[in-house]
Amino acid sequence: MSGTITERILKAHIIEGKAAVGEEVALKIDHTLTQDATGTMAYLQFEAIGINRVRTELSVSFVDHNMLQTDFRNADDHNYLRSVAEKYSIYFSRPGNGICHQLFLERFAGPGKTLIGSDSHTPTAGGMGALAIGAGGMDVAAAMAGEAFRIKYPKIVGVKLTGKLSSWVSAKDVILELLRRVDVKGGVGKVFEYFGEGVKNLSVPDRATITNMGTETGCTTSIFPSDEITREFLKSQGRENQWTEIVADENAQYDEVIEIDLAEVEPMVALPHSPGNVKKVSEVAGIKVDQVNIGSCTNSSLRDLLIVAKALKDKTISDTLHLSISPGSRQVVEHLIESNDMKYLVKAGARILENACGPCIGMGCAPCSEGVTVRTFNRNFKGRSGTKDAKAYLTSPETTVLKALQRLALIMH
Repeated sequence: MSGTITERILKAHIIEGKAAVGEEVALKIDHTLTQDATGTMAYLQFEAIGINRVRTELSVSFVDHNMLQTDFRNADDHNYLRSVAEKYSIYFSRPGNGICHQLFLERFAGPGKTLIGSDSHTPTAGGMGALAIGAGGMDVAAAMAGEAFRIKYPKIVGVKLTGKLSSWVSAKDVILELLRRVDVKGGVGKVFEYFGEGVKNLSVPDRATITNMGTETGCTTSIFPSDEITREFLKSQGRENQWTEIVADENAQYDEVIEIDLAEVEPMVALPHSPGNVKKVSEVAGIKVDQVNIGSCTNSSLRDLLIVAKALKDKTISDTLHLSISPGSRQVVEHLIESNDMKYLVKAGARILENACGPCIGMGCAPCSEGVTVRTFNRNFKGRSGTKDAKAYLTSPETTVLKALQRLALIMH
């Protein structure tokens, strides 16, 4: 095998072990991230190591999970995280800044960098061309102390994209299509590397949606090239100087190839109670919906919420439906306000929630008893919504907002 993005980054970071599938290798880690649900323990472990500052290029502590301060405990944790960040030269993202993966993509993710994070959806940064892997808190603490991170060298699966997405079909439908094919364990021991002419038709937020939810396949991570589209995104964030081109060789060899023609992808939906239980939306009809939730680290970018806002313009949702919006970052909110699109969400009757994980992790907005909820999230396991007997469906922002405008959802005929 030669010429893939994945092996190029791995080769530059392996400090011990053999680059052969299944063999253990030790990687130098450039970046780390934590969030507050897992970060407190990770930093306690880091402090126990006994060094005076982190030894990574960059480490970031986010607060985006335990946001409901109904007593002193979450507030105390957040104060601790802030003090640790100040003491050990860690960037600290205060409560309300946004969801860790959306923020990391905007502010920190770099092409060709290695990243581990104490959150399973850390591969979101793969949309930027980073090799980003979810890990345990102790692994992150050790990496912050300068220790290597050990993995088994993965199989590299090339996902060849051709064509261009049709109207009202988006990146969420692409990853749902992949899940339909491989299910929730089809990626174990593998990296999904995207290539082909279709890649240029996907923005960085599109790519990040795909690498984020690629986690649900059980893969080690997912990754896209760093190309001119990546450069333009970094330029929009004032970080163009951090861009470097990383693309696969024309003759790159993969352990396996999966082909997806974007033009043939239809609106997809993951049915209860698994992200791998995927069907075409056109195959599912007549389900009455009680709740619609738009947001999460999968679909809370400006691109996603603009689609929703434009669709809701001059419309009002049914008073029998509960609609919530969770923006991914303050930057997203600022742009929605500046473009006057925020008022369409407000006037439509949506609840505008804090820039945080929120309903995706069952932190508020639990559905009613036996409720049906349609979500742009990445997981729909039984009880995850906060209501044990609820049924959660996962769809794209386009499909989800259409459902918010209908009393009967999942009808696409």
